[in-house]
Amino acid sequence: MGLRAAEFTDPSPPTVAPGAPPAPAVPAANPDAVVHAAPRPDSPGARGVDWPHFLGPAHNQTSPETGLRAAFPAGGPALVWAMPKGEGYAGPVIAGERLVLFHRVGSEEVVECLHARDGRRFWRVDYPTAYRDRYGYNPGPRASPAIADGRVFTFGAEGRLHCIDLASGRIEWRRDLHAEFRVPRNFFGVGASPLVVGDVVILQLGAPGGPGVAAFDVATGRLRWGAEREWGPSYATPVPATWRGRPRVLVFAGGESRPPTGGLLVLDPVTGAVDARFPWRGTRYESVNAAAPLALAEGVFISECYGSGGALVTAAPDGTAVVAWTNRSFGVHFMSAVQLGELLVGVHGHGPQDAEFVAVEVATGREVWRDQPVWTETVAEARGPREIRTGLFRASLLVADGQVLALGEFGHLARLEVSRAGLRVRERAWLFAATETWTPPALSRGLLYVCQNTRDAVAGTPPRLLCYDLRGD
Repeated sequence: MGLRAAEFTDPSPPTVAPGAPPAPAVPAANPDAVVHAAPRPDSPGARGVDWPHFLGPAHNQTSPETGLRAAFPAGGPALVWAMPKGEGYAGPVIAGERLVLFHRVGSEEVVECLHARDGRRFWRVDYPTAYRDRYGYNPGPRASPAIADGRVFTFGAEGRLHCIDLASGRIEWRRDLHAEFRVPRNFFGVGASPLVVGDVVILQLGAPGGPGVAAFDVATGRLRWGAEREWGPSYATPVPATWRGRPRVLVFAGGESRPPTGGLLVLDPVTGAVDARFPWRGTRYESVNAAAPLALAEGVFISECYGSGGALVTAAPDGTAVVAWTNRSFGVHFMSAVQLGELLVGVHGHGPQDAEFVAVEVATGREVWRDQPVWTETVAEARGPREIRTGLFRASLLVADGQVLALGEFGHLARLEVSRAGLRVRERAWLFAATETWTPPALSRGLLYVCQNTRDAVAGTPPRLLCYDLRGD
């Protein structure tokens, strides 16, 4: 039996838009989007799927897509379309032909629904924001949208939650959760993306005294349950999992607190009852838990890069959480690790210069190898060509069709060969020379979507959403 979910009062249930939503929006010409080339036809027998929420269809940066190209063409993947984007680190999500982008343009947070194949616009929703990042990072939204059952859920940097009809763009309901629950600002504002399970949307809320985690009815926006009074909200997105044969939600909590506290929570998505708690947090005050838990057949992998490192947590016979192994030298920051057979592979380290690819055994946590791929690029400047040392560093991994792709934080896309013997960069393309490429890529129906979050230092292009063709022959 799990611990009983705490009882919390809903301070301000929202008003739901009356009546049926308008007719579905029709895509219109988007003056901001530039189409470069039509995508190739799907290869025979190719399987394409949606990418409806952060970390993709399986919540682990892997996809069952098939029919991808086995190698990049000369010059790198073909650019299908591109559109300038505002500030923020939220990634695009895709359901069918509709792509939803959440970003900040000027003093507004903007939700746009675009045609996934060519960037035409279905609808746009915007509202004012005054968020400023205390550490000087860009002030746009950090949490990616979630699409479920014809609805879009967005959770802005200041804690505003919106439920929007995907077809029409009508706002069904909205809440200013941080104002309603008197939530203090966390290190970097709101960062954990929403998770929809059944008929609730689950969020890390972090209200003082609780709820730390809350579930809201997808149709009405009303609070369904709250849980956790001690641990604050982290930047790690909740994920669904099976715990002792039952469907559960994994929350890797841990926000701003003195002393730093947090760890893994295993929750019942229907009641909010807590099955298990496992403390796991670095001791440094300005530490964050940021990488989403990774649900495995062997247990749950959690990791942070401020001292504690990684751990595999399993369920004891009584349902409590116990540690199977720990590895202080496998500390993942905000880039999720992936499972590749008997290996866990991820990027260890806090900053770009100490970021290393590491592989450990799933069963034991023992390190198999460690590598930091670097190379030299030649940059054309007015005074002549200049060579710079660069690499993947804090890279996001994506696994699909038997391939491992890595999006490096300075704009490189690489195809990796990974085995017990080590890591090899089979090929790479420099998509843009921009920093803060921290948004994981999204893949749907053979098209790869990449966020360029800062200006290209070589070409001068502004931040953009880019769509690349990875379809095979």
